[in-house]
Amino acid sequence: MNINNVIAEEAERSITTSFISPEQSLPLVITAKNTSINLVEWAEKNKTYITAKKEQYGAVLFRGFDVDSAEVFEQVIKATSSQAIKYMERSSPRDTVSGNIYTSTSQPKENEIFLHTEQSFNLTFPLHIYFNCHIEAESGGCTPLADTRKIFQRIPEDIRNKFIEKGYLYQRNFMKYMYVSWQNCYQTEDKEQVENYCRNNKIDFLWGDDDITLTTRQVRPMVSKHPATNENCWFNHCTFFNLATLDTEMQNFLRESYSNQELPNHTFYGDGSQIEPEVIETLIQAYEAEKVTFQWQVGDVLMVDNMLVAHGRESFSGERLVLTGMSEPCLLAEVKLSMPA
Repeated sequence: MNINNVIAEEAERSITTSFISPEQSLPLVITAKNTSINLVEWAEKNKTYITAKKEQYGAVLFRGFDVDSAEVFEQVIKATSSQAIKYMERSSPRDTVSGNIYTSTSQPKENEIFLHTEQSFNLTFPLHIYFNCHIEAESGGCTPLADTRKIFQRIPEDIRNKFIEKGYLYQRNFMKYMYVSWQNCYQTEDKEQVENYCRNNKIDFLWGDDDITLTTRQVRPMVSKHPATNENCWFNHCTFFNLATLDTEMQNFLRESYSNQELPNHTFYGDGSQIEPEVIETLIQAYEAEKVTFQWQVGDVLMVDNMLVAHGRESFSGERLVLTGMSEPCLLAEVKLSMPA
């Protein structure tokens, strides 16, 4: 008998697999056959099975295991991948819950968060990101997903190749009244530590005349190859940090208040030139075309391969609490694609 069949047969004695709907192949839903099954114990015994499913589908939703604490959630991360890691070079406001477990975001509930691959602008990024639902929103609040392999295929070849050749430039201006200060981003009050981090991570920096303002610029690749599947992934923050992904009211406010060089976050081609509006719109439409959603249930754990699948957040009403954790640091230099495909 094929070894993979043996592994699957053993794993599936305690669970069933399905999809949210017949039209939706993301995420794969693994459901416990009864509530007595401990996800940590099951995952430790079936890690090879979980990894194979994650690499095939990009995201796995564990349902019916009733993971109801940050401590157990962190154990699930370790059982399915490796130890949860610290959230560094922060771009979203998050609160620490326990150890290296955080709130998924502290962004206001009325804000939608565009699809993105976590920390893909970092030289070291997490290969996996996890979510654990503790409180379902009254309405909305879904975590949309999109397969980056399919996004890559949707983007016209001429646009893809130009970005592969040039990369993209992410420019960030830390200033007063922004969601994330440089102190929060780099987790220090020491300017020298910030400068050392920037130098070590290929980030150009320029301080303002006070202790608040800081401008950073980093050039990063647009496409990377998954280390296990060797597939091309549209793995970047170019669209996410571009002004065009914000709602119209916020775009208008920022355009009236700042030049392109002064925006809190913005992206350019890697040589510093402007990305054409029609190109950004093409990228946005590629993400939107691949977007799928599902409704959270309390106790759910979602494991996402951060290179294969982008994630976001819908706006919502009522209370919502979804925790997050990341694992398996991966070096961007080892996966980036530097020449046109």
